[in-house]
Amino acid sequence: MPNAAYDALYNTITELVMCHSPSGAEQEINAYLLDRLANLGIEHWLDEADNVVACLPGTSPGAIAITAHKDEIGGIVKEVTDSGRILVRRLGGAFPWVYGEGVVDFLGDHERISGILSFGSRHVSHESQQKPQQTNQPVTWESAWVETKVTREVLVEAGIRPGTRMVVGKHRKQPLRLGDYIASYTLDNKASVAILLALAEWLKTPAKTVYLVFSAKEEVGAVGALYFSHRQKLEALIALEICPLSDEYPIAAGSAPVLLSQDKYGLYDEDLNQQLWQAAQTRQVPVQQAILSSFGSDGSIAMTFGHVPKAACLSFPTDNTHGYEIAHLGAIAHCIDILEQYCNDL
Repeated sequence: MPNAAYDALYNTITELVMCHSPSGAEQEINAYLLDRLANLGIEHWLDEADNVVACLPGTSPGAIAITAHKDEIGGIVKEVTDSGRILVRRLGGAFPWVYGEGVVDFLGDHERISGILSFGSRHVSHESQQKPQQTNQPVTWESAWVETKVTREVLVEAGIRPGTRMVVGKHRKQPLRLGDYIASYTLDNKASVAILLALAEWLKTPAKTVYLVFSAKEEVGAVGALYFSHRQKLEALIALEICPLSDEYPIAAGSAPVLLSQDKYGLYDEDLNQQLWQAAQTRQVPVQQAILSSFGSDGSIAMTFGHVPKAACLSFPTDNTHGYEIAHLGAIAHCIDILEQYCNDL
């Protein structure tokens, strides 16, 4: 049976998942976050880089930032054909075979239009270009398309054009509860956004000023986090993220969060990791540690560019990253516990 203590967290993540937010077109989730923060009565703003920022004043000098990126991967329109088909290229680390044939949504300038991501019929021979996809050739964005069954004129009128963002359709975005696990598209990084919202509600008087940064355009270069960390003097930046479950990493699924020591952008700060480890020990929360190869975060990128002196990445183990992801609600909840303790101990 599902743990009832996770119900509120599951419900918040569900609401966040249902807010479309492809990189650079994040208005829907911005509106949700601004409303939530206003209801909490917390100082907050939308900055010039499209970050939503909440400020929790500290009782002593100094400031840190905790980030969770609010954008999601998807597609970007390359061409709208005369027949009403839409040709798409990837936005962030999106692969068409991960989504499969099914409903996708285009966020037009004037209207949201749904279509079917399509790979072609199966009952074909070598005469059709789709035949190799049944044997030894992966589906690529170049060989896929979206059927809308409307005319090009209708799409243009809706504001569908080169540059329009595409995401998995709301028709199939509703998360699934698997006991104490949540399964859904875009847990990367809507589950981390839920952690920040919990901190916004629970943290009352942190030792130092804490900026909760719902960062923009992380999936295309950590643009929002770089903008914020370049302009705000910070002692440290902690990124919240998913941690990929794979045989190549010594990470177990379940309720234990993960602290990263290194990713492809560089090292994380060991002193900061030790502080987070100590916070976890105080809360009696088990923590795993790992280094990742094909991975980056707001923290490692900001530290690599010299924007912050210290950075860390606290994450939760996740199956099927950048796909239909699965994560333990306990690991997500434990990230809240660790960060609340850390912010009070500074």
